[in-house]
Amino acid sequence: MLSNQKSNYGLLPESFFLHKDVCAIARQLLGKIMVTEINHECTAGRIVEAEAYSSLSDRASHAYGGRRTARNEHMYGMPGTSYVYICYGMHPMVNVVTNEHGIPDAVLIRALEPVEGITVMAKRTGKAQDDKTITKGPGNLCRAMGIDKTLSGLFLQSAPIYLLQDPGYSIDDHMVGISRRIGVEGAGEDAALPYRYYIRGNRYVSGSPRT
Repeated sequence: MLSNQKSNYGLLPESFFLHKDVCAIARQLLGKIMVTEINHECTAGRIVEAEAYSSLSDRASHAYGGRRTARNEHMYGMPGTSYVYICYGMHPMVNVVTNEHGIPDAVLIRALEPVEGITVMAKRTGKAQDDKTITKGPGNLCRAMGIDKTLSGLFLQSAPIYLLQDPGYSIDDHMVGISRRIGVEGAGEDAALPYRYYIRGNRYVSGSPRT
């Protein structure tokens, strides 16, 4: 189990997230593994789609213009902190906070490829184990991984939620697709920014190349 092999895979260090270019981190997160350990059940998935949100200047960001509320407070936390918010009053969305403490850059994890605990994921979501939608899209992946608002504000290096690097897995640039983000049409011209990164051809990616 991955929970017993952290040393083999390697936890992502804080220095990984301490980067001023949130787009670079979104790209680098592809292929990394997100793990949850909840109620003695371990689930894990490889990140295959991620979106960058560039703090104060990005109209699609919850922190645009320096907005700071109880909802987005964790965006201003330490790099490598989780930021979970609820979309449409029902769908949890998990983000990774980046850049320096106090600068609210974040990367939304949009899709995972299941690696471990798919039976648990199926139970949580009511889907078939081979259903490609089980972790396709940010709401689905949070349900499958057992992620809710209580996991917001946690440092992603220990249970119940953490990120691993897989030294045996690499992604060449030709495998990476880049497009505009999904569901940010109200962000004006910033809606067209090419801040979405995904692994081409992966069945769990949530949008088309034309997105």
